[in-house]
Parts: sequence; structure tokens; C-alpha cells
Amino acid sequence: MLSEFKPALKFLLVFLGLYVIGNILYGLMVESFREIPDPVTRVVANQTANILQRFGQPVTTIGNTKGPTVFLKEGDKTILNIYEGCNGINVMIVFIAFLVAFGGAIKKLAWFLPLGIVIIHLSNLVRLVLLYFVAINYYSYFYYVHKYIFTALLYLIVVLLWIVWVGWLNAKPKKTKVP
Repeated sequence: MLSEFKPALKFLLVFLGLYVIGNILYGLMVESFREIPDPVTRVVANQTANILQRFGQPVTTIGNTKGPTVFLKEGDKTILNIYEGCNGINVMIVFIAFLVAFGGAIKKLAWFLPLGIVIIHLSNLVRLVLLYFVAINYYSYFYYVHKYIFTALLYLIVVLLWIVWVGWLNAKPKKTKVP
């Protein structure tokens, strides 16, 4: 009886193992910077500021010296506090763990994995840019938009990438009946 669940159990064990290992390694990296923002969060904050500047927004980024955040400022006013959880790494870890656990052709994985990471990163940048505008124009809704709507949309993008991986790139050819 256990043998019929073997593929699902293997998937779960590999997925959970990679997810836990990825998060431990990521957590150790973040903790190594103690009370200052980690480099990935700084890069994401700077990229967000660059996009906003291209839209004519007078923003700057300043690393917090008393905590692991980057302030996205407009003049003296802090518009966003970008935490390490805002850099998209955890979402990428979930994505990578799923793809590796599901398996598939190595050649396809070699190009789809980096493509998926780029899509997740770009989606996260769009999320941060939109959060900036929500913070400025609809601050009373900021918590809900950030916590629920934009987080759900980011994970929806990951699910769509998984569907592409499972349903199209690794679909088993259908067997045709020969009369």
C-alpha cells in the first residue's frame, strides 16, 4: 500500500528538505548582517528606487543602521521600510524546492529555473513599486494590500510557473490507441 504513495512521499520529503535547508541557509545569511540590511535586500530596494525614479518619483534609499531594513524615502519622509522578507528570496526558495522535488528534464530545468527566478524577481519589483503608490495614495489600505493582495498575487505567479513546469514542460505524451 505504501508503494502507491511513494512518488508523493518522495516529492514531499525532497520539497520540505530543500525548503528547510534553503530557509536555514538564507536565515544564517541574513543573521550574519545582524542589525543592518543584507545585500539582497539593499539591491532590491535600490532597484525599486531606480524604477520609481524613472517614473519621476524623487526617492532615495538609506540603509537602516539600527535594524535590517532599507528605508525608501521621499525627502525626509520614509515611504516604505523594505525588510529582508520583501526581497523575494523566500518565494524563490519555494519555487526552486518545488521544481527540484517534482523533477524533470535537466536541460529544461537549466533554463526554466533561472527564467522563473527572474520572473519572480521582476514581479516582486513591480509589487514594491505598486506598494509605494499605495503607501502614498491609499495608506489606510496599505496593510491589507501588502499582507494579502500583493502577497497572494506573487504566490499566484509562482503557482502559474509551476503549472507551466508540470503541465507543459514536463507533461507526459498522451498515448494513442491503435485500432
